[in-house]
Amino acid sequence: MTVVGLDLGGTKIAAGVFDGTRLLSKVVLPTPEEGGMAVVQALAEATRKAEAEAGVEGVAIGLGTPGPLDFKEGVIRFTPNIRGLVNFPIRRLLEEATKRPVHLENDANAAALAEHHLGAARGEGSSLFLTVSTGIGGGVVLGGRVLRGERGQGGELGHITLLPGGPVCGCGLEGCLEALAAGRALEREASYAYHRKVDTKELFQLFQEGEPRARRILLQAARYVGMGLASLVKAFDPGVVVVGGGLALNAPQAYWEALEEAYRHYLAGWEAPPLRWALLGGEAGLLGAALTAYLEVRDGGG
Repeated sequence: MTVVGLDLGGTKIAAGVFDGTRLLSKVVLPTPEEGGMAVVQALAEATRKAEAEAGVEGVAIGLGTPGPLDFKEGVIRFTPNIRGLVNFPIRRLLEEATKRPVHLENDANAAALAEHHLGAARGEGSSLFLTVSTGIGGGVVLGGRVLRGERGQGGELGHITLLPGGPVCGCGLEGCLEALAAGRALEREASYAYHRKVDTKELFQLFQEGEPRARRILLQAARYVGMGLASLVKAFDPGVVVVGGGLALNAPQAYWEALEEAYRHYLAGWEAPPLRWALLGGEAGLLGAALTAYLEVRDGGG
């Protein structure tokens, strides 16, 4: 059985044909700047190209997309980085364009699903995945399936509150893990500390050079991530915790050491699940989107 995975991002669309264990093809197209129906057309085109490259058609499509989703209605409520996708009936429109069933998943949840079945959490009964990049997201997988919650809001791990009265987050509330430890948060802190614009790449370089302000900023963020993970473990008790994302995976070793120290400190007296780095990198979202469709078809969901 083959399916098509689609990973919709702010700047690019990735498509691939998946046979249950591996990608048979991969195609990347730019995300249309005009948004709306142009995005649907680009998704359909990426599907056709991926199938042509693989030499086989998928029986269903899995779509990983950012933004809050209405899973029941197949609607994207909104996306912060793509125009024209407010209360957008993406499932119906993409099904009409491709003539096959479409299964939606949040992009971070999709990555969590991929790491659970194919990556660092493979073989575990349950897992918690956190991606630390420009923002912070993640997902919880129980019984092989993503925990979506009653209203489709489950797995918004970057928006747990760690510091009441802290920095305002992109979600509009203050003190979220994302507002304290994501890439944008590091750049905010560094730019203030150095009185000029500093991005994460330069911050890492300053850290490697032993600059004290860079060290404080980066290790403080790592400790917040460790603290957040410890709190999430107490809520979900997963078999394993997996950390991924461009920021975390490219940070110096000291970042991981500070993260793990805080993780174990805030789980003192509790049994701490193993803490692992993600294995799938940039392929996780695409693989997870494909897995979403594959599991639905396999289990009789169409």
